[in-house]
Amino acid sequence: MFRRSKADEPATQPTASPAGTTTGSGKGRPTPTRREAEAAAKARARAVTDSKEARRQARDKRAAESRRMREGMKNGDERYLMSRDKGPVKRFIRDFVDARVSIAEFLLPLLLLTFVLQASGNAALVRFGGALWTTTILVVLIDTVWLVFRLKRALRERFPEESQRGTVFYAVLRALQVRPLRSPKPKVRIGGRPK
Repeated sequence: MFRRSKADEPATQPTASPAGTTTGSGKGRPTPTRREAEAAAKARARAVTDSKEARRQARDKRAAESRRMREGMKNGDERYLMSRDKGPVKRFIRDFVDARVSIAEFLLPLLLLTFVLQASGNAALVRFGGALWTTTILVVLIDTVWLVFRLKRALRERFPEESQRGTVFYAVLRALQVRPLRSPKPKVRIGGRPK
């Protein structure tokens, strides 16, 4: 077999790159010194930590905004309320419900007490639990009907031009919630006057 000599091999011609520099078999630039290489490595490391820092700051900013929105919702700030809670009519309903003690608030605790009495196995306690639950349901129904009647009358006096659609459902849901867990927080004390 014949070996090709170096003279027989085609010469590699340098090609022109779009930027106008010639690139051949070499890299086309001098090898960086150790100091330049270390500086470039430090700059790359800084960029990585800076992006991590930027992500951390963005996460902290989102968390702070979320906290501000939750606080605004709890305190009844109109900017942060959901659309179902916005407006003067809904504010009046919240104040109207919060100004009184609703028997419906005690429905869940009484239900738990009834379950405990029913599970005790004692016949007298089971009968008492059943009577307690029946009485609670009747009292809650009467109290809710009274609340709805008074609320509708107050809404007709205060907001005669406003639609009363959905107001009863909103008021009953508010009355069913235990007072400390209501959102937005109650702004009227029990026995106070709605604004």
